[in-house]
Amino acid sequence: MSDTAPSLKSYNILPGPEMGLVTPEYLESVAAAVRKHEIPLLKITSAQRLAIGGHGPEAAADIWRDLGFPDGPKRPAGVHYIQACPGSRWCKYGQLDSLELGRKLDKAVKDVALPAKTKLGLSGCGMNCCESYIRDVGLFGKKKGWTLIFGGNGGGRPRIGDAIARDLIDDQAVELTRACLSCYAAKAKPRERTARFMERIGAEVFRREVLGEVADCRPDGSV
Repeated sequence: MSDTAPSLKSYNILPGPEMGLVTPEYLESVAAAVRKHEIPLLKITSAQRLAIGGHGPEAAADIWRDLGFPDGPKRPAGVHYIQACPGSRWCKYGQLDSLELGRKLDKAVKDVALPAKTKLGLSGCGMNCCESYIRDVGLFGKKKGWTLIFGGNGGGRPRIGDAIARDLIDDQAVELTRACLSCYAAKAKPRERTARFMERIGAEVFRREVLGEVADCRPDGSV
């Protein structure tokens, strides 16, 4: 590893691993790229991804290719990541399978065109280890089903998201997430994050708009 101090903002966030899940093969490819380019910093981010730091822009494209992403990073708008806890299969506190729901949501929404970057947090129980209340879209599990939160933000202007519906089965959670993102995409201003969007239009208006799209949803006005 090089002892040369990296310049500011010289790192590149990798597109994955999805939901923090890794394989030996993935870790081996990361290790090989880090050694090849003498990268001084390899860090797990709060989004369950890996940041490779301390390289210049000339190495970025090569690193992406080494990791199997010839087109480089995805566009800044749209779903940035889906963060998920171990869920009921792997955690004694888990009520529902957050990893399985994450896989379903990844297929359903990862390529949806959106006005701004959008982050999803899935927690398998009400303790909300993946901070579902401060994600653009958050879901947390209870015995009766998923509660969907929309419009949260944990940045410089934090906002607790609005509870849209509760007691959702997996398919309803996916369908309602798509409905929420479709409404957001149709009515938000360019580059307007979901938190600012919800402040502007109001939770009640938003609920009425999206709940008509999904059958048998139980609305939840509580936070």
